[in-house]
Amino acid sequence: MADLRPSLIFDMDGTLWDSGEGVARSWTEMVQKVYDKNRVITTEEITSVMGKTMDVIADILFPELPERERYALLEKCGNYENDYLKVHGGILYPDLLKTLQTLRDRYRLFIVSNCQSGYIECFLDHYHFWHLFEDIECYGNNLKNKGDNIKLICERNGVSKVAYVGDIQGDYDSSCQAGVGFIHAAYGFGKVDADVPRIQTFAELVAVAEKYFA
Repeated sequence: MADLRPSLIFDMDGTLWDSGEGVARSWTEMVQKVYDKNRVITTEEITSVMGKTMDVIADILFPELPERERYALLEKCGNYENDYLKVHGGILYPDLLKTLQTLRDRYRLFIVSNCQSGYIECFLDHYHFWHLFEDIECYGNNLKNKGDNIKLICERNGVSKVAYVGDIQGDYDSSCQAGVGFIHAAYGFGKVDADVPRIQTFAELVAVAEKYFA
């Protein structure tokens, strides 16, 4: 029998967790090992590009390198980052697990991110969250943008009544591209120039989602 519950699709960075410090540390280690021993990737640099696709991040952080070399370097950073985060994790937003458990009883839950392959899996592995989410998708798996991957999740899982939860303007734009609703995680990394429901803490999503899908 089809599951007719409404669905929430989550962004990762700035919505479910903040991995900026760990990503910056792991990328610095890799860059100094294979490219420039004096280069430091800061947390501020990482958080400023979170939400962008990996090719765009490479263009921003390593513009001095030829295209092929910058993408190869970014791939090495991403792979090392996955290994690092699987062990060390990131910073979960307050009440995340408790709120997800409450939401899981009422909604179908998914994750769509512009990250590299394996990144979402590191989050789910480290915190043992696999049971909370039905499906995941990301740019690194298929080189599709976030809007297309939101559509893909909906089609693959027979989802119709859905809202995407994200923290930056690009997340809202992707939800519009996919033709789904949007809830702004205003505690995250960015602002959204649209009149949409907002949550100031992750725990507020329980009440906001209930009102949204009423």
